This record gives sequence, C-alpha cells and structure tokens, in this order.
Amino acid sequence: MAKNPANDVTAILRSAQAGDADAPARLLPLVYAELHKLAEARMARLPPGQTLQPTALVHEAYLRMLGKNREHMDGRRHFFFAAARAMRDILVEDARRKAGPKRGGGRQRVELQEHTAAYDAVTVDILALHEALAELEKEDSLKAQIVNLRFFAGMNMEEIAQVLDISERSLHRQWRFIKAWLKSRLDAALD
Repeated sequence: MAKNPANDVTAILRSAQAGDADAPARLLPLVYAELHKLAEARMARLPPGQTLQPTALVHEAYLRMLGKNREHMDGRRHFFFAAARAMRDILVEDARRKAGPKRGGGRQRVELQEHTAAYDAVTVDILALHEALAELEKEDSLKAQIVNLRFFAGMNMEEIAQVLDISERSLHRQWRFIKAWLKSRLDAALD
C-alpha cells in the first residue's frame, strides 16, 4: 500500500512541533514541488521586471514558516495556508521596498526592444491588494482565505474547495462575490 503524502506531511509537522530538529529537512522534499508551482503561479501575475524569483520566494517562505518563530501547524492544510500567507507577506514587503524613494518610488522600468510587440498583461498592484485583503479579513475571514489560496498560493477552485472543506458550488458563489468586491476596492484605489 502506497504512503499518503498528506499523512507524511502531517506526521512530519507533528514531529517538528515535538522538537525534532531534522523534521524540516524531511518535509522540504515532500512539499517543494508544490510550493514552487504555487510561487510560479503567483509570480506570473506580477508586473514584468521582478527581481524576486519563484525559487527565492519558496525558500524565504519556507524559512519563515519553519524558522525560529514558527507557528503551530496542524497538518497539510494549515501548512499551505501558512505558505500562502508567508508568500503574500514577502511579496508585500518586496513591493513596499521597491516603492520607496531609494528605489524610484512610483516609477516603472520600461525596457525598449526592437520588434517587441506590446501587450496588456494582467497585473495587480500588490500593495493595493494587500490593503483590500486586510479590510476583507476583518469582514469575512473565509473570503480572505479564499483569496489567499487562489491568488497567493495559486490553487485552483477544486483544490481550494478540498482545503477549506466546502462544496465547489459554494466556493464559486463566494468567488463571484469576492471578485466583484475586490474589483470595487482596487478600482477605488486606482482613482
């Protein structure tokens, strides 16, 4: 009978909580590919010219989650919630750093290349999204978790429904509301 990776993750997290110093080293191979996929999906939505790479995002998030001040994680689900939150925090910090006067403030880097077609990429102002999410967390933590898992962890609707233990139909209904709510907040931030 094959081992269930979800059970392995949960067992290793419990070992880490019990003080097993080798547990984080055993955990990383089990979750690295998934974390990297999530980071790549998240980074794909950022404006071009980012200096932070998905691999660096995964490593920083992992270190934050399992470092000195690690929080208690009950299992695989909680681990990926924490990963999404850590990635969000890292991206917000990076955006704030880049928005500072030393880094050019609100100016954007534009690379001009011959024979380059112009395109309108879908990008999001990470700081405006962070502020909107902070407001949403106060109003409805479930909706904020859905955004974190969808936007920052890059999960699809089926994965989110499994993680949150809700029906996909209910999740799609929630997502329609969330998109409209976020659009109104982000549009207001741009005006």
